[in-house]
Amino acid sequence: MQENIFNEIIKECCSNPITGFYRDGFCNTDDRDVGLHTVCAYMTEDFLNFSKQKGNDLSTPRPEFSFPGLKEGDSWCLCAERWKEAYESGKAPRIYLRKSNKKTLDIINLEILKEFALDLD
Repeated sequence: MQENIFNEIIKECCSNPITGFYRDGFCNTDDRDVGLHTVCAYMTEDFLNFSKQKGNDLSTPRPEFSFPGLKEGDSWCLCAERWKEAYESGKAPRIYLRKSNKKTLDIINLEILKEFALDLD
């Protein structure tokens, strides 16, 4: 099992639609995941539009890949660099730290992540 931001066993991000680099519902990663899909984010229209403008259309269904398209309210394992880019542009979505992989900390500072956390006690 991989660990989250707090060095706990990572929790499932989303199974409907199924997310993760391995499409297992978790933001698990390894050396094959060059995009580092480690940030479990709560999708917003604002972010989905931002991502589409940057060339990564997450909202259009792609049946050939069994991808229904994301909508506001869905959770999804985002690439850490994309989330950081959205943050720097004022478009970052809120995130679930207990569902985000600790490898995210290689890219994004914990204090920044905490500002966007939906699951801090």
